[in-house]
Amino acid sequence: MIRPLLAAALACAGLAVATPSLAAKPDFRASPCVGDFGAAASRASCGILIVDESRGTASKRRVAIPVVVIKAQNPRPGQPPVFYLQGGPGGAAAAGAGRIARSPLAKDMIAVDQDWVFFDERGSGQAAPLLDCGKVAMNDAGPLSAEAGQTLKACGQLHAAAGVDLSRYNIKEVALDVQDLRQALGYKEIDLFGASYGTSIAMGILRHAPQGVRAVVLDSPWPPEARWAQGGPQLISDAVHLVLGKCAADAECAKRFPTVEADFVALAVKFNAGPVQGKARAYTREDLAGFLMDAAYDDYGARHMPVDLANMVKGDFSALEAHRAERSPYFEGQHLTHLCKEEFPFEDRAKVAEVGDDPIAALAVPSMTRYFEVCEAWAVGQPDPLDAGPQSSNVPTLFIAAEIDPGCPPSLAKAAVARFSKGQLFIAPNVTHGVSFGSPCARGMIRSFLQDPTKPVDGKCLEGETPKFEFDYSED
Repeated sequence: MIRPLLAAALACAGLAVATPSLAAKPDFRASPCVGDFGAAASRASCGILIVDESRGTASKRRVAIPVVVIKAQNPRPGQPPVFYLQGGPGGAAAAGAGRIARSPLAKDMIAVDQDWVFFDERGSGQAAPLLDCGKVAMNDAGPLSAEAGQTLKACGQLHAAAGVDLSRYNIKEVALDVQDLRQALGYKEIDLFGASYGTSIAMGILRHAPQGVRAVVLDSPWPPEARWAQGGPQLISDAVHLVLGKCAADAECAKRFPTVEADFVALAVKFNAGPVQGKARAYTREDLAGFLMDAAYDDYGARHMPVDLANMVKGDFSALEAHRAERSPYFEGQHLTHLCKEEFPFEDRAKVAEVGDDPIAALAVPSMTRYFEVCEAWAVGQPDPLDAGPQSSNVPTLFIAAEIDPGCPPSLAKAAVARFSKGQLFIAPNVTHGVSFGSPCARGMIRSFLQDPTKPVDGKCLEGETPKFEFDYSED
């Protein structure tokens, strides 16, 4: 998709016009595909879904949602399409569909025997309006400086002043968008694939608008009852200790870094006392918390963690400096309209700081707490208690969790699957967040499940795929 096409579509639809009349019908318009889809180029078709921003009101403001459909290479009769639900919140699916179509996922899973549908959720990617805030120091550990917090607060006020109804960029509205898109494309049934926060979107669809959903795949599940900031610092610490515990149990890693865990805990104590000076600048506890969050999420980051932390103990903060360029992974406005409505209203701000005597967890307390301050400037409307309660369903659902995950730990999946009468859970050992992206075994399991969601999935290959956590000692 390209933004001029979206702008033209919205101009025709009257994005900013307000009249007393109620909702207009959803409108799907074909448009040229833009980007490199590799071998799938001939099977890709694109369009723009135009829907009301605020359903059921007098407003005629509309949103434009880019859509990419990749047809199956070898269609399997009776198989519905799979709707890909992006993570974040604040990621983009249609904008990245070409990259996904060229990735190992495509060979093993994407559009092999089912059509796959990608769309940029309202407010993200190349949708219009776009709820972006520029380059801001923020990741899943929260706004990583006071300046970032102020920028994000001002951003919320600017979008509201521009007429954006910020109360309509959330799970419920995305669920309704999915139903509008399903009907616009003429699908009777659909399957859902969500990764990371996309799993929360998937469960929100089951909650708010489940019509036509045949089966669901949840990769690295984040269920609605989970708490992002309240307990979030501890999840980061748990993941770091898990990786360093694997180092202690590995002969080569333990030989190279015999005291890295204790040494890093002592360094975390120093960071909690105040900024620590490096060659390039002084680094804060938020800098370190943000780094640890992303490192433990990532396959390379986790495998290289003993090297990076040992270097920090010696005063080499080059890993922190390199990470500074990667701390704005989302369309921040869309990230916040979700979290400020679906997460933080149900969390206790004061309890974010309850980390006991864990100095690694304490690193993330300021940034996680800052989320609450930022949300005061985002007019997201009244939260829906349904978005914070445990989800249950009779829809066949495959849960796949990573053993090492500072955001979506397997404990959450274990609790959630018990409420799914047709749920199946598999935990991938020695694997980080987003199992299917790195695991051919998981991709095969997903494809097998979607071929017949009523049958048990064979997950034995997960045990043999990564029997050991392999550390990376480059740059040691």
